[in-house]
Amino acid sequence: MKEDFLHYVWQYKLFTMDDLYTTNHQKIQILKQGTHNNNSGPDFLQAKIKIGTELWVGNVEIHLKSSDWYAHHHEKDNQYNAVILHVVYENDMPVYIENNQELPTLVIKNHILTDVYINYQKLFSQSLRWIPCEPHINSVDSFLLSNWKERLFIERLEQKSVFIKKLLASQNNNFEVVLFQLLCKNFGLKVNADAFFNLATAVDYGIIRKVQHNDNQLSALLFGQAGFLEETTLEDPYYKSLQEEYKYLQHKFRLKSISKINFQFFRMRPANFPTIRLAQLIGLYHHHHNLFVKLMNTQSLEDFYNVFNISIHEYWKTHYTFDKTSKKSAKKITKSMVDLLVINTIVPLQFVWQQSRGALNQEKILQLIKEIKPEKNAIISKFSDIKIPSNNAFETQALLQLKNNYCTLKRCLQCAIGNSLINN
Repeated sequence: MKEDFLHYVWQYKLFTMDDLYTTNHQKIQILKQGTHNNNSGPDFLQAKIKIGTELWVGNVEIHLKSSDWYAHHHEKDNQYNAVILHVVYENDMPVYIENNQELPTLVIKNHILTDVYINYQKLFSQSLRWIPCEPHINSVDSFLLSNWKERLFIERLEQKSVFIKKLLASQNNNFEVVLFQLLCKNFGLKVNADAFFNLATAVDYGIIRKVQHNDNQLSALLFGQAGFLEETTLEDPYYKSLQEEYKYLQHKFRLKSISKINFQFFRMRPANFPTIRLAQLIGLYHHHHNLFVKLMNTQSLEDFYNVFNISIHEYWKTHYTFDKTSKKSAKKITKSMVDLLVINTIVPLQFVWQQSRGALNQEKILQLIKEIKPEKNAIISKFSDIKIPSNNAFETQALLQLKNNYCTLKRCLQCAIGNSLINN
């Protein structure tokens, strides 16, 4: 039994309302159970309850045991002076408030609806399940599940927007700078995300805007700031040209040297080498001088594929690193890579951008994300194993939010699926 369950029972009145009495045998009539308080202070605010012959308006505090009042030191907190009713599962001692008066207490244990309690026990009894509702999730109404997925997806976007808004605050609300930082981070994929993000934050975006029309200068700037142009013995002509260009840019823009960024090559596919990903990013910004506007106004997946369909410098078509040649290949940004960028960078940024303008078009965002193929990872595979398939990225994003923010934390009482199973 968890206190959260008692909150849930009280909030939704999942207990018999007749014959309620305090431990001192005063009749209780609940006219309004109060508003659930998710912040500090009493659990339910502004309740309206008749106790005996008197009508009280105030707060309700809920505990598993009445002694928890003292264990949580509520007697020393003025926020609890307006508590009018103490709801407990067990009354193991009386609680006294101001003027040495006993706080009216309701023992709710024998009033909880039997089916609700049984379903709650079933949901939480098997700790070894991958998710608590694993045997029953398929019985949930499809309409409810569909609506809950939509809420989960928006909730996931809202969580991602917190990081974006922090970046915007640090960049004077410059969306173009934040786009560059987010693209860098996601071009680095999971292994090199931090290294790419460190590079993005170490480069003045204003300089990128000044040199992006010149592929050689843009390449020198980013490869130089990333620490890839520090080798003195390499005789590669292209490498040397970038070195010379970088020295010029250092002098012209007074570039500050940055500590060595730790890019990882070990156990990576050559197509994901940071040198190739950086070359693709350079190609993207060299090709599109108004990239932010294009990405914020693009709404179909096919159009995004066209935006990212750019060529990289000829040198990288025969190289994966500066020191070795390889078989020639175009090394285009793949559609699967574009899918990841749309999911993790563009859609969250569109969400924040539209919110900032008071023009949030949730339906368009949902339409776009539903065009993308479902993601492949261990969590999505496990959901598939328990007969919860995913048809697109909207559903995979929703399921990731469900698993990480509800199932793993056992927040079944805050989950529409858990609610449905408990009340069934």
